[in-house]
Amino acid sequence: MKKKHKSVFVCQECGALYYKWQGRCTECGAWNTIIEQKESKEETDNRFSWVDSEGVEPILLDHVEINNKDRLSSGIAELDRVLGGGIVAGSLILFGGEPGIGKSTLLLQVCLNLAKNKKVFYISGEESSSQIKLRAVRLNSAIGKVFIIIESNLEKILATIEKEKPDFVVIDSIQTLYSLNFESAPGSVSQIRNSATSFLKLAKTYNITFFIVGHITKEGTIAGPKVLEHIVDTVLYFEGDRYSSFRILRAVKNRFGAVGEIGIFEMTDKGLIDAKNISSIFIMDNTQKRTGVSISVSLEGTRAFLTEIQALVTPSNYGYAQRVATGIDSKRLAMLLAVLEKNFKLPFGASDVFLNIAGGLNIREPAIDFAIAMSILSSFFNKECENDDVFIGELGLSGEIRPVSQINLRLKEAFSMSFNRIFISKYSNIPDDVYKDKNIVFISNILEMRGKYFS
Repeated sequence: MKKKHKSVFVCQECGALYYKWQGRCTECGAWNTIIEQKESKEETDNRFSWVDSEGVEPILLDHVEINNKDRLSSGIAELDRVLGGGIVAGSLILFGGEPGIGKSTLLLQVCLNLAKNKKVFYISGEESSSQIKLRAVRLNSAIGKVFIIIESNLEKILATIEKEKPDFVVIDSIQTLYSLNFESAPGSVSQIRNSATSFLKLAKTYNITFFIVGHITKEGTIAGPKVLEHIVDTVLYFEGDRYSSFRILRAVKNRFGAVGEIGIFEMTDKGLIDAKNISSIFIMDNTQKRTGVSISVSLEGTRAFLTEIQALVTPSNYGYAQRVATGIDSKRLAMLLAVLEKNFKLPFGASDVFLNIAGGLNIREPAIDFAIAMSILSSFFNKECENDDVFIGELGLSGEIRPVSQINLRLKEAFSMSFNRIFISKYSNIPDDVYKDKNIVFISNILEMRGKYFS
């Protein structure tokens, strides 16, 4: 009997369903993301199959046994750190990042490491087996027992995994998979959602760990419905300039570890390796003074590292002053400029301001506000900050320097890198006996820096 079809309209951003086309999704607010999708009557009827089922037996939470299995190392220390100490069996880990930044390279390295003792499948819908082999040879002369599957059909992939029951599976990438039960193209909301839920069922049933590669949009988020990120256990994003040798891997969701933890890698001809001496990566040699440059200490997860902030303030020649920020929110830059303009009575309205966080970092925490303000003032007054000074603090709207979290960890990192004078908030809580011999300057308001630096 021929299948009956009906049309539904699906938002490609959030997965919301509509029975007629409209230009804007009322659920997520996105424009021009709603496309028509045909659905068979069989599939529609399957949604209500639970009506005839017998149900499941509930159990008391108090009777649930906790299985404290040891984590398995991926063989890459920085990745283990981001995952919370290693790989948890039966988990779904989603990798996102720009094309060419190193997602497939890192996962192939993990496969080569795990295949020494485990059964590993590398499933690709984008590359041929010879391409994967060439990359593996370049990464590691001992290729090991990694099984390659070049396939995009979801039903075939699921049948093979269920039959072979590997320990680890890499899906590169989920946007290339398609199911014959859906008429929509690979990468659509229904295809991605169906693929992710299918892998989730296999992972929890057979204790298989899945590494899933996800494409990203031009806004930098993982393509497809947001439900994909809700289904998986861990979401990792690659950051940094693809033309730079350093890469940053950030955990934005992790059911088995801390969110916000980062790993830093260096791209070499042998693949991605763990970066050493993290703070020295993001700052230049501090023996030479430069205007518009200051140093702060940023905290990502449990890791503190030095951050170099660069600012350039120039007269505006086009009537409309530009505000360009790389590495921080442009709205935060506008707010900090307003605070400095009011407190120092400076004409930033007639100046272009460019701000950059060196090394391709994206800093979200406010602890670098003090250093940003010092960089801007340094460039405006054309006066260098001292080489061995570090500025740590949040800048309030009235110009006050507010304390930040984990100040002791930040101070320890700054002093370990031979910086001799640290400017922090007057209201910071630090143990006097630990830092009694250190040069720590307490500041209550940004205006105090006029007498110390810009008199």
